[in-house]
Amino acid sequence: MDEIEALSSIYGEDWCVVDEDEKIYCIKINDCLDQPKWTLCLQVILPPGYPTAEPPIYQLNAPWLRGQDYMELANSLEEIYVQNLGESILYLWVEKIRDVLIEKAQSSAPEPDIKKTSEEVDEDDGDDFLLDYQPIQEDPIKMLNYITSESQEGDEELPSIHHGNPITDRRSTFQAHLAPVVTPRQVKRVLEKLYENKKIASATHNIYAYRIYCEDKQTFLQDCEDDGETAAGGRLLHLMQILNVHNVLVVVSRWYGGILLGPDRFKHINNCARSVLVE
Repeated sequence: MDEIEALSSIYGEDWCVVDEDEKIYCIKINDCLDQPKWTLCLQVILPPGYPTAEPPIYQLNAPWLRGQDYMELANSLEEIYVQNLGESILYLWVEKIRDVLIEKAQSSAPEPDIKKTSEEVDEDDGDDFLLDYQPIQEDPIKMLNYITSESQEGDEELPSIHHGNPITDRRSTFQAHLAPVVTPRQVKRVLEKLYENKKIASATHNIYAYRIYCEDKQTFLQDCEDDGETAAGGRLLHLMQILNVHNVLVVVSRWYGGILLGPDRFKHINNCARSVLVE
């Protein structure tokens, strides 16, 4: 369900729920042109054993897709599954199909030529949204109960913090905040800085997740915090993993308005987070 919520946030109107109970979904994919020439619909059924033991059951629908084209694309999807056994693969599948469509749009023109665009949306690039560092003088502030092995390293730059657009639904308001981070110490400093803001400090929940790539060990240092919104931090981290973003902290503040939102609250948290990442 974490994967489904993340994909729904990522693909928006291109993501369609065919049957929630049977876990049947459809994703419209195109070649990213202003006027798409190559489009395809991927329909998937997620069996009970997905992702640990069973692959998705899928169907590729496009009027042009047949014969050799179909076989090559199907083989590519199955290869991705084999290379990522036990892991969530729908995002990898969708972006592989998109790569194929973009390649077709750039290399051939079976239909009348349309204007190509040099701008491609690359969901995997975690650097495009990183903000420039802005060194400022650290003020004495309340220390959070946050454990870091680098707490003795001395002052580091406080990364610049970007605030996303708020979303309001039934009197509850959600707002995401983002900062580039490369050490746990910077994560701590950003959180401290955010809590200086009385409005943020008074939020019902401040959910956060971060991912830092450790180049020397070629591993990720990552963590998350629900802050009372059960499972919200893990879902936020899952979204960041699917988008393959790194060296970034995302905090989503929620001010509860007195009306229960049910599962919609997780949708708003993901949408806020994705919007601020794209910005």
